[in-house]
Amino acid sequence: MKTKIIKYPSAKSEPMVLKEVAVAPGIGEVISVRSAKAHLSALLDLVASGHEITITSDGKPKAKLVKVEVDEPGKVFQGMGDYLLKQPIHGGPSAEEIIREDRDSRGW
Repeated sequence: MKTKIIKYPSAKSEPMVLKEVAVAPGIGEVISVRSAKAHLSALLDLVASGHEITITSDGKPKAKLVKVEVDEPGKVFQGMGDYLLKQPIHGGPSAEEIIREDRDSRGW
């Protein structure tokens, strides 16, 4: 694995330098678990700016940090009231009428 100092632009005037980030062929930018724990805030800034960084343990890739894509908020559920009021009335006897007719037909 080739170790290379990578300078990343930051919100500050001078670029941020993470000596612990290396470039692995076929994998991309990698950092060890120990270094990731020590520099988590800086890693999160890098990932937020669009970089993908793979975390390794014993030289093997274990996890990948990627930027979160924020979904647009969906339509807020307002209930079924308006929808039901727009539906045609099916007609027929009410529940009370059906129950009364059933009782009366039994002759109690």
